[in-house]
Amino acid sequence: MTKKIAIVTGASRGIGRATALRLAKDFAGVVLVARSGELLTETAALAQKEGTEALAIDADLREPEAAKHVVDGTLKAFGRIDAVVNIAGAVPQIDILEMTDDQWDDGFALKLHGARRLAIHAWEELKRSNGSVIFTSGNSAEAPKSGFGAVATVNAAIVAMAKAFADRGITDGVQVNSVLPGPVLTDRRRSYMEKYARAHVMTAEEALEKFPSQVGITRYGQPEDIAELMAFVLSPGGRWLIGAALRMDGGEIKGL
Repeated sequence: MTKKIAIVTGASRGIGRATALRLAKDFAGVVLVARSGELLTETAALAQKEGTEALAIDADLREPEAAKHVVDGTLKAFGRIDAVVNIAGAVPQIDILEMTDDQWDDGFALKLHGARRLAIHAWEELKRSNGSVIFTSGNSAEAPKSGFGAVATVNAAIVAMAKAFADRGITDGVQVNSVLPGPVLTDRRRSYMEKYARAHVMTAEEALEKFPSQVGITRYGQPEDIAELMAFVLSPGGRWLIGAALRMDGGEIKGL
């Protein structure tokens, strides 16, 4: 994999940042995509310390033209694309009866449509390199609840979309899978727990401490846990994984 190039979206923080830094150990070049320019530059500098070439592209993948911009920038810098890891995207955790049309549209715009467009624009290059695509969903796709109905709906749509891409990928020689993280302790999760704490009259620290036992897990996930899974899927050892929805959530959802 010493000549291969990976694109990672949402690379400025959380799971995206951890994945970019993990893949920097395996890939010759990593293209980091996010809207947070300063944080993205910091991540690129850390990736370069791992021995990779890092290219930071400040882009809002909600915009229809952004995906082509990312692909063109990658090809100009490196001349090839071997992996696209779609991590960017946040859907508001609002009750399904309260979420507005605009909030629904925004939830789909980045996490689903931004990822879809990037995969499509990169597809011909991925065919040439027998490359890989990962779409990031979430374990709520398998256990929807009213309090985050939109999150679950978007995540379920991403799993279905990934399977459709995987079906085409079998013909075209492109490996496609989805990853479904559970409760990973990112900045977004901390913000959610602060709201949860206020609603249940406790401190944020108390909420963070009690949550794992309440949902039946031993601990929160760390962004690096998911990054290691991403790295395995993209490695030669993970190549036979195709069309899989890989849930990693510490046992929050029990099932086969």
